Amino acid sequence: MQKIKKNDIVQIIKGKDKGKQGKVISLIEDGARAIVEGLNLSKKHKRQSRQDQKGGIISIEMPISVSNLMIFCKHCSKPVRVGAMVAKDGVKTRFCKVCKEVL
Repeated sequence: MQKIKKNDIVQIIKGKDKGKQGKVISLIEDGARAIVEGLNLSKKHKRQSRQDQKGGIISIEMPISVSNLMIFCKHCSKPVRVGAMVAKDGVKTRFCKVCKEVL
């Protein structure tokens, strides 16, 4: 089971955006890297391809390694480690290892 999934709120623990929070837009490369909304921005030079489209320098989100992210627990109000457990009915769930709340 993956620790980080799409639409999770995560906090960056390493790199130029350390301490910032954002929502996971997508996971790529079998869950090894994630794109976080508004974080790990890079400048890209975009050329005008049509008459109605503007060219210039734009900021885009670049993938960041999942090892540099931690899930942000709303109950604890801090980044936490995540555990996995299987309920009696066979459903896998993730939980916060600090407050034991289901994510």
